[in-house]
Amino acid sequence: MRVNPNPMPDLMAALNQTELEEQQAELQISTGRSVNEPSDNPTAAALLVENNDQATFTSGYLQSISVVQGQLSTASSTLSSVTTALQQALSLGVEADGGTLSASDQAAIANQLQGIQSQIVSLANTTYEGNYIFAGTATNAPPYVVDANAASGVDYKGNTDVNEVSIGNGYKIAVNQPGSQLFSAPGNDVFLAINNLIQAVQTNSGIGTAVNAVSAASSYLSAQTVLYGNATDQTQSETTYLNAAQLQISQQQNTLGGANMAAAATNLSQAQTDNQAALAAISKLAQDNLFSYLT
Repeated sequence: MRVNPNPMPDLMAALNQTELEEQQAELQISTGRSVNEPSDNPTAAALLVENNDQATFTSGYLQSISVVQGQLSTASSTLSSVTTALQQALSLGVEADGGTLSASDQAAIANQLQGIQSQIVSLANTTYEGNYIFAGTATNAPPYVVDANAASGVDYKGNTDVNEVSIGNGYKIAVNQPGSQLFSAPGNDVFLAINNLIQAVQTNSGIGTAVNAVSAASSYLSAQTVLYGNATDQTQSETTYLNAAQLQISQQQNTLGGANMAAAATNLSQAQTDNQAALAAISKLAQDNLFSYLT
């Protein structure tokens, strides 16, 4: 049997190997991952990069949906408030059209209607996270500005465009309706109807016709809320899909790169044992060589 006259290089190599195995096991235990760098498993590492990209996109879509849902909820709530205000205006108009009120009572109702008009202007200028939600895509400025010279009492400063937001891969939804379609639609102009009602009450003339116009505008506005309901349903459905996809991605990531903690602990223990054995062998060899030199 051939005996290696200089085993030290082999022992040092073994020591380096056990230290490397010990470090890898410790890293797996601390990170919970079996693939911490591409060299650990090139194929799995490549698949994990792809999965991470998918996870990033999915997370981004879910974040966008959260913002969209907040805006849709705000818009729907605002339209409901406008409809309530219009119902109050209708009640006042019917009261004023009874023909039994005094001039001062008529004037008081006109003042109340002007208050409702101001309330509706404020609601039409509602913002969400700093953006005017009924201004089309011109979201940086109030869409409605009071103008006493305008027939409707206001000017619309927004545009007629619609904002679309991506909530999935190739999946976009409209998240707003411009005020020109909601509050200032030809034939169903909320502001024109309420302004005409104010003037009718002030002059005690044509109140019934003005009341009918407000009623028609209110009915039209109520019908427009369907878009927000449909959009909300779509975001909820997509959220369910994306959450399921996110869970699947997480499971795939764990399958591809998750560490077997029991195996890692065993490997760590074995590497530590081998390391101690290598150190002991190196120490003994060094002592033997020193004894030979002295003798």
